[in-house]
Amino acid sequence: MTAIERVLAKKCEVDAVGPGDVVYPDPDFVMVHDNVLMSIKQELDAAGILRPAEPDKVILVTDHEVLYGSARAAAKGASNRETARAWGVQRFFDVGRGGHGHIFPLERGMLLPGMFYFDNDRHATNAGAVGAFGFRMGGEISRVLATGTNWVVVPKSLLVRIRGTLPPGVLARDLGFHIARQMNERGIDVDYRVVEYAGDLEQFDLAARVALCSSPTEMRAYGVYLPPSAAVLEHAQARAQRPFVPAYPDSDAVYETVLEIDAARLEPQVATPGAVHRAVDISEVAGTRVDHAFIGSCGSGMYADLVTAARVLEGRRIAPHVRMFIAPGTEDSLRRAAREGLIGIFVEAGAVMLPPGCGPCNEAVVGPLHSGEVSISTAAANHSGKMGAKDARLYLGNPATVAASAVAGHIADARRMPRHDLPQPAGAPAPTPDSMRRLS
Repeated sequence: MTAIERVLAKKCEVDAVGPGDVVYPDPDFVMVHDNVLMSIKQELDAAGILRPAEPDKVILVTDHEVLYGSARAAAKGASNRETARAWGVQRFFDVGRGGHGHIFPLERGMLLPGMFYFDNDRHATNAGAVGAFGFRMGGEISRVLATGTNWVVVPKSLLVRIRGTLPPGVLARDLGFHIARQMNERGIDVDYRVVEYAGDLEQFDLAARVALCSSPTEMRAYGVYLPPSAAVLEHAQARAQRPFVPAYPDSDAVYETVLEIDAARLEPQVATPGAVHRAVDISEVAGTRVDHAFIGSCGSGMYADLVTAARVLEGRRIAPHVRMFIAPGTEDSLRRAAREGLIGIFVEAGAVMLPPGCGPCNEAVVGPLHSGEVSISTAAANHSGKMGAKDARLYLGNPATVAASAVAGHIADARRMPRHDLPQPAGAPAPTPDSMRRLS
């Protein structure tokens, strides 16, 4: 079996499962996000179901619309708080309590290797960063809440084998964009598949692994999986809120497709407007004027991503015509960034700090673009209208690229900046601001 098949077999208490099997896994938890909770509650009420089957497994998260910019948003927030009370849900992470639902469970040891959970949101694929499986149910999450599970068709899996080490200044998000491009060019169908990584993976820390989950998701992958490294297992063991057993693929696991990727030759990538797979070497778009920049989202909202941006922004100012927004992924990262001086670096550079959560990546509920404007960001996706005006042009890059572009006022390669501002190679320990200053 593949790793994900092994996870599903365990959660179904059977010896084995294979692609196409219909199974009813018993989840470790069920996550529902603030943007759909009110409608889910109304649906269950109409069916006469007043409480979830297993309230102790339910996690409710406020991350899509953290700043209430309208009476409608405030009403939804009030409804969500009442739902948590009526359902008897103890794990309700409201505004200021957790942050992005696809990040803080990784940080806090709530989501652990070998786990399986249901989520209404497709970015549950981030679970693969720790070797777990998050399954997106969409609106049918109501069935899971009502019964405790739902039928799942075991997906096919494909393997992405990474060869070589990323060069300095090239990050995991770049690798993700490149993989998306290769999948598109080779006609590899990712829809309702699990993308499993193999090869030279020890170079990737947890933040890098989160980044590697992002691009396949935007190509309709239903799961992404990286076998837990020793460092990931150490992270999990130090924070685990319950026992866990990691899952690994069998040596004779069957994959629909195998994609080989040479990481050593890669340059920083920029996904051009329209889709993540429209990635090009940064040299092809360098010099493109930008009006807007954003660092955050479930793809690049980890603390290490903030450090990468700070290394570029320290001692510099954002270009006068650029407005830049930074949304830490979690409340824990925000507090750490405040303690270690990163917030001061961002504010001195002229960036606007947003509360932990999705930020502009959630259909631009904050920080939208006007007609004709250009953005570069670490958002999960860049389809038309994703951040406001439909004719706005949206580019995606790694955190260093976005920070460098905000300073330059146009798409810029962070490797062209002084040496001490280069981001660390993937997997290297995240430096503190003090160490950043020593390097300078």
